[in-house]
Amino acid sequence: MSGIAIVDERFCFEEETHLTVHKTSVFFPGDGFIVYDPKGELILRFDSYGPDSQPKDELVLMEASGKCLLTLLRKKPSLHQRWEGYLGEKMEDQEPIFSVCRSSIIGRSSVVAHVFGEPSEEYRIEGSFSQRCCTIYNASSSKERVAKIKRKVDPLNNVTLGKDVFLLCLEPGFDGAFAMGLVLILDQMYGDDDDYIMPEVDPTPEDSSS
Repeated sequence: MSGIAIVDERFCFEEETHLTVHKTSVFFPGDGFIVYDPKGELILRFDSYGPDSQPKDELVLMEASGKCLLTLLRKKPSLHQRWEGYLGEKMEDQEPIFSVCRSSIIGRSSVVAHVFGEPSEEYRIEGSFSQRCCTIYNASSSKERVAKIKRKVDPLNNVTLGKDVFLLCLEPGFDGAFAMGLVLILDQMYGDDDDYIMPEVDPTPEDSSS
């Protein structure tokens, strides 16, 4: 697939890339996210200041230096948990670049992301985020898989790591910053709720590569 920057072209990698995501915080364990590239370098982060684990209405995805890449706002009231994404720090009257919500189609439990612009794109997320096993598809391109969230396996002893460490696997050219923005929204929607599953998951068996 060709690389199209939705948030930032620096995170559109030419080859398939597995980012390692840690759900953590320098202040309170389990209260933020840090993202490493395959070389182990920190490239993205989300800090949540304070021990409050209640749902948040504004999330800010930053690059390693702390510069804001993406602002995510929860729309209220919203039956389908609608979120909107804005480039950088949101300014007054700024238009969103994408929106995310639970599917409103009866019988479907996927999450849908609409990317605005020319051309517009639609992405669907299916599977179980709480189990770190879900797939992001480009619904505008014959359900082409563009990214996958899966558990990370320790290559030394072949043991699956806990859910606080997982992989964000990007197909060539897919914007990793946009994908991580979706991860932040999924975490707010579902967290570690093991009872909620988006059932239309990719049937391809998971591999253990990292």
